[in-house]
Amino acid sequence: MEPIRRQIVDLLPRLRRFARVLARDSADADDLVQTTLERALSRAGQWAPGTRLDSWTFRIMKNAWIDETRARSRRAKVFAPDEDGETVGFDGGAAMQARLEAAEVERAMARLPEDQRLAVALVLVEGLSYKDAAEVLEIPPGTLTSRLVRGRAALISQLEKVH
Repeated sequence: MEPIRRQIVDLLPRLRRFARVLARDSADADDLVQTTLERALSRAGQWAPGTRLDSWTFRIMKNAWIDETRARSRRAKVFAPDEDGETVGFDGGAAMQARLEAAEVERAMARLPEDQRLAVALVLVEGLSYKDAAEVLEIPPGTLTSRLVRGRAALISQLEKVH
């Protein structure tokens, strides 16, 4: 059991990135990572050694996010609105070129339809194979390829407009 815990800890940066793609909100992404970790650790015995742990945890995360969005719609978004006085300041150090470019890519990805955004995130950002990404999304590999091609083209088009 201990080796799987270490492997899951090693996946944390990738899980966090994928959670940001799904949730589009930092706080929601953090909650989603926590939920995913809880589910993965409590169900560690269900993971088949020799299979990809990252694909297994990404699938857990995707399903947890589906559960969360369904619950939110049932609750009719009971979340309290942000306080009027709450604002997030901009750190002067964040003006570095690399961070600006990353923000441009993140905004461009956020404008993609969800099916394309998830395909791009799993294959291009997280480095999953087409086969593994298709399994995470529970779609045929050809469908994944189609979504990836359309998503990649849309990203390139959006980013060319910025530059």
